[in-house]
Amino acid sequence: MRRQVFYVTFIHVEQSLVVLLLLSLCSNSFLSILYVACCANMGLITGVIAFFYHLPQIYKWLFKPYYILSTLMSTAFLILRKCPGLCENLNTEREDRNPCDFDWREVEILMFLGAIVMMKNRRAITIEQHAGNLFMFSKVANVILFFRLDIRLGILYFLLCIAFVMTCKPPLYMGPEYIKYFSEKTIDEELNHDSCVTWIVEFYANWAPECQSFAPVFADLSLKYNCTGLRFGKIDAGRYGEVVQRYKVSTSPLAKQLPSLVLFQSGREVMRRPMVDNKFRAVSWTFSEENIIREFNLNELFEASKKIKKGRGVKGEDQNSSLPDEGSEERQPEPDTPAESKKDQ
Repeated sequence: MRRQVFYVTFIHVEQSLVVLLLLSLCSNSFLSILYVACCANMGLITGVIAFFYHLPQIYKWLFKPYYILSTLMSTAFLILRKCPGLCENLNTEREDRNPCDFDWREVEILMFLGAIVMMKNRRAITIEQHAGNLFMFSKVANVILFFRLDIRLGILYFLLCIAFVMTCKPPLYMGPEYIKYFSEKTIDEELNHDSCVTWIVEFYANWAPECQSFAPVFADLSLKYNCTGLRFGKIDAGRYGEVVQRYKVSTSPLAKQLPSLVLFQSGREVMRRPMVDNKFRAVSWTFSEENIIREFNLNELFEASKKIKKGRGVKGEDQNSSLPDEGSEERQPEPDTPAESKKDQ
């Protein structure tokens, strides 16, 4: 529930910031009035109020180094153009030759950026995807703006972007979950250990942004549906190549098969999403919580799985070992299996 509140808050704030940016660029113009009319339903005031109301709950997410640096990189041109003492030496195409204000071409680029971000984020399903789209397209716009302003600044900013991508990775999800992390030695054993247990296994890779964005969704599903007869697992496709080949999951970025969700019953694959076409490419599919519940019939599976006797102690052992204490950011490995966690990968 808290994560859903955070998600709605983030959407309001994101839309509010885009509205404020475009209004500042085209103030006192007909386009400004038109844009306000089109974006009235975005909740400008609601977003700002919601942000400050929930700030104590989300400050840990906001103030991680990756997001701080991404914000600075995404607003670099705005800061340079508006900062007194720096903007006086910049070139400009304005008729009044004011170097500390945007010229018409820069306004056009920034407005196009706002439109692209809102269009791309219509299909985003998590906070991380919204933030990732915002940061990515903002950096692309900054590259164009800096190259247009001065080729030397453009090259410098482009090199900084490359260094940032190579050295600073998005933080991994470390929240509560009821998920078992498999290795190449344990996955077959666990899937075939008990024919009464249904497994939903995610094949993922830490380098794939889609997998990072999907991690909190899969964790929330495990918290809601984990029981004695229905369990959730993950295996690092980038680390265990032999397992990936055996289960026919491609790790190629062009195949777009990561993440892949596979449903196992009695150790055999029953279904998977996304499906794969004749060219071994994934069929487009949205990894939203609603789609997964519907496609995998999780409600029906959960009701049927709860009838299995809990005397085996499966759920109790997993929950005590995998669910951290409140305020903790580390998960402890299960006592009866080799230590397998995200930090090891």
